[in-house]
Amino acid sequence: MESVLVAATVFSLLSIGQSAPLTSCESLIQPLEIQGRDQLLGKWMLVAESANIQDVEVKINSFRESQWLKISAANESDAVIFTNTVKLFGFCVTLINKMTLENNALQPSIINETSEHPPPPEGVFKLSPINLLKTGCRDCLLLRRAQHLGLGLVLLSKRRTVTDAELEEFKKQGECLDLPWTFSPNPEGGLCPEPPPEETDVMHFLVNGQRSDFLKVIETIVNSTGEPSSFFETASELS
Repeated sequence: MESVLVAATVFSLLSIGQSAPLTSCESLIQPLEIQGRDQLLGKWMLVAESANIQDVEVKINSFRESQWLKISAANESDAVIFTNTVKLFGFCVTLINKMTLENNALQPSIINETSEHPPPPEGVFKLSPINLLKTGCRDCLLLRRAQHLGLGLVLLSKRRTVTDAELEEFKKQGECLDLPWTFSPNPEGGLCPEPPPEETDVMHFLVNGQRSDFLKVIETIVNSTGEPSSFFETASELS
């Protein structure tokens, strides 16, 4: 009887000393320390995205076919170039901008505006700092970004699809951040090719590899779809 009591006491003490379960939100949304830009470089596929924007899933699925992000080294040792390419209605739309590593986050660099190719209108693409979170996905980046409409969580991978367990972890991480909606592009959707090299000190758009500004991007897509009213309604609600 005495040995049973001793064993029970030891077990209780061990239980008290255990850490919180791995499924707790505290462990699921731990920040990832950015050791240097080398861990970010490469071409990453968008495999899942969560946001707290209501009624957005149907709208995004209606025109976003695929998306990838290439992170390359800038001339400065603490900066990277983001080449973000989305396939919309068969068009390849690319946004290129520079980010700087600062305070364990990626900070948007100052945009040098030009009269010929101005940046997008305020409120359309509002760049904000990006933090990284830890993920159990072996070849993924988990980006946390405060968007102008709310918080966004983006899972990027070297693969076009992740395992069910990896996707489930991502969904739980989104729930911990009150992001109830998750979008995953069609892994069979066509990917856009890489655009030609461009200057890296100006944020700008490319449409099918050709330099453009935001209004020309919209005009090109609207003319191709034949449904300007529905597209502008969707774009306005997403911006």
